[in-house]
Amino acid sequence: MTLEEERAHLAASRAALARMLDLARHRVATGEQVAGDRYTAEMLGRMLKSYAKELAEEPDGPLYFGRLRFGTGPAAGDHSGQCYYIGRRHITDEAGEPMVIDWRAPVSRTFYRASARDPMGVAVRRRYGWQGGTLTGFEDEDLGAGQLVASRPVASRLLASRLVAEEIERPRVGPMRDIVATIQPDQDDLVRADLDESVCVQGAPGTGKTAVGLHRAAYLLYSHRRRLKRDGVLVIGPNPAFLRYISAVLPALGEVDIAQRTLDQVLARRRVTGTDSDAAAAVKHDARMASVLSRALYARLGEPSGPLTVAENSARWRIPEAALGRLIGQVWQESLPYGIGRERLRSRVVGLLQRQAEARGYAPGAAWIQRMGRSRPVRDFLDQVWPAVRPADVVAELLRDPSAAADGILTPAEQEAIVRRRARWSAADLVLVDEVAGLIDHPESYGHIIVDEAQDLSPMECRALARRSVHGSLTVLGDLAQGTTPWAATSWYEQLTHLGKPKARVVALTAGFRVPAAVLALANRLLATLDVDVPPTRAVRGEGSLHVRRADDLAAATAEAVREALGHEGSIGVITREPFALTADRVTVLHPAMAKGLEFDHVVLVEPADLPPRLLYVALTRAVSRLDIVHHRPLPPAIA
Repeated sequence: MTLEEERAHLAASRAALARMLDLARHRVATGEQVAGDRYTAEMLGRMLKSYAKELAEEPDGPLYFGRLRFGTGPAAGDHSGQCYYIGRRHITDEAGEPMVIDWRAPVSRTFYRASARDPMGVAVRRRYGWQGGTLTGFEDEDLGAGQLVASRPVASRLLASRLVAEEIERPRVGPMRDIVATIQPDQDDLVRADLDESVCVQGAPGTGKTAVGLHRAAYLLYSHRRRLKRDGVLVIGPNPAFLRYISAVLPALGEVDIAQRTLDQVLARRRVTGTDSDAAAAVKHDARMASVLSRALYARLGEPSGPLTVAENSARWRIPEAALGRLIGQVWQESLPYGIGRERLRSRVVGLLQRQAEARGYAPGAAWIQRMGRSRPVRDFLDQVWPAVRPADVVAELLRDPSAAADGILTPAEQEAIVRRRARWSAADLVLVDEVAGLIDHPESYGHIIVDEAQDLSPMECRALARRSVHGSLTVLGDLAQGTTPWAATSWYEQLTHLGKPKARVVALTAGFRVPAAVLALANRLLATLDVDVPPTRAVRGEGSLHVRRADDLAAATAEAVREALGHEGSIGVITREPFALTADRVTVLHPAMAKGLEFDHVVLVEPADLPPRLLYVALTRAVSRLDIVHHRPLPPAIA
């Protein structure tokens, strides 16, 4: 097909998408009248509105990025002689025939995995070039001949396609983009991992691990939509700035109903009004606090002080003290959550009362059973031996005096560190409250959770996520070399154990698609100083620049570096620990700790000697085109 024929197909596809959107909106308007009852109408309306919202996302953007033309040999199978356009969502004509195939459909996998070595039945793979919503050209790869057609050579041996290279190297302005047009085979394996499999992706900056996690969320919703619409998908990011940065990826892939939150937002049972000392925070985030909290909670259990007697009219029902003790022991041995255990004990007590009534010829019904369960003697008994509690009260009492629950688990100095003398809640306290809440009852659970920057989670924070994925799976994303919290993980096995998935597969992505070779070479020199076992990253791109300038006046040198950067296209990040006043379009000034997960075309890094090694590694790897290092003090030896 010629370029004009391709543009005609694009116009027809856009018309088909507009028709699908009009039809979806019409169904939203008429769904309530069509449905048979109020509940069905509500559910149908919600489903149709979600579908219409998905169709409406980016209607003028590129509808597809590639095309597969299968050959006629046996390897093509059912696709023999067929031609498929691959895009971000499924588009059909009026007869229901596909004009664009969703990138998550089974046949689309061939687009990412076919090669000259294994064409998988594909004769020609075509990639399209776009400028906004305008189709500007295409590039054919003749897989049978093992060569690109009408394509200039590309320097990288990993990226044989010019269009793929150009897409990856586009300037980073605005939020993160999807990588659906450039997914590599090893990334595709992770994206299409089964829902029941938990996966950990170790990847240095620019290897695409965050994009892999987000695309896996979109793929799982496509493949298991009914189950995950019911159980939910949750994306956990390290901070609100990071969530804003990735916020456009899933809608661009047609998924608009996935929750994206920080862990603090998930745990926000109370308003944070206090801060912890470093020593207190370290203890509160330690895995041993789980045992301390469990001991503090279950220390509230008591023993019966006598028989239980319930009077009703002329009848009196009596359970001996020994029988009550046996019931408490039985419920305890069942290892139920605390709150469920209390209700189980109530049910067992009422069951004994019911059997006594039946033995005397009564026929107790549901109302009688409810009345017995709410009777004053039963309530008083439960309050004595298995009292109702609130998670915050348990934590508050523990922090006032930790000794009874913490002796033998925490040292005296650690106990003293967490004593709270004023009623102010810190962020670490909310992690403890969530732990107790999880001991009392099951929290909201999700079918799949994607956790980014997971190396920075504490053991107690990991447990909070594990409680929410007991019956689901995880995609764990991170880089041990970028751990910057005091409790940052140094081993994925240990971290995955805290997350409740010790058998999760760990895969390392080592091809760096975004960070230029000169910058990666500098960052890789730091790895030996970080005390973590991670492979160095191989740069795919040779382009990019690195400049180091020493200056007596850091502020003036930084301003000059920014002025020079403004002469280039793309975003600019100034990473500094010291305040730096600058107002200019495309320029963001931020602390190194807030730069994690973000990318800028041009980075100005101020005074690297101020940064510990891991934070320096983070700061060095934010640049995807140019890096300027401005310093006055001597550079750290590893990068000098």
